[in-house]
Amino acid sequence: MLGRVIDDFKRSARTALKLTSLAAIVATTLFIAVLFLCGAAFIAVLQAYGAVEACLTGAAIFLLMGLIAAGLYLARKNQARARAAERSKATLHTALSDPVLLAAGIRAVHAIGVKRLIPILAIGGLALSFFASRSASADVTPAE
Repeated sequence: MLGRVIDDFKRSARTALKLTSLAAIVATTLFIAVLFLCGAAFIAVLQAYGAVEACLTGAAIFLLMGLIAAGLYLARKNQARARAAERSKATLHTALSDPVLLAAGIRAVHAIGVKRLIPILAIGGLALSFFASRSASADVTPAE
């Protein structure tokens, strides 16, 4: 059983390594192709219009590529944030809809008593709000 788990892990790690190396090769070749295209555009504009216009054209091309990359980054960041929020909601919903958990909570309230449970819940709420505010401040990433 343990050997099977280790073999599955090795296989998945090998696949991930192969895919990562292929992605790096693709990214490198695309980067080189873009550099050659920019060089060709620079030379074409240089011959037709002059040096200043060629430099401005190169700057415009790289500015456009940077804006596209920034837009993709922000879109991916928002998608990741939305997925994380959806997972936390699903986890909370699953935990609260579990009948075993609800039965255990009812038994605990019955055993402890409502009058003794109110201060415990108040302290628990304060601790929860403290940890929630602390994790929310840790989630904020500085501008890059």
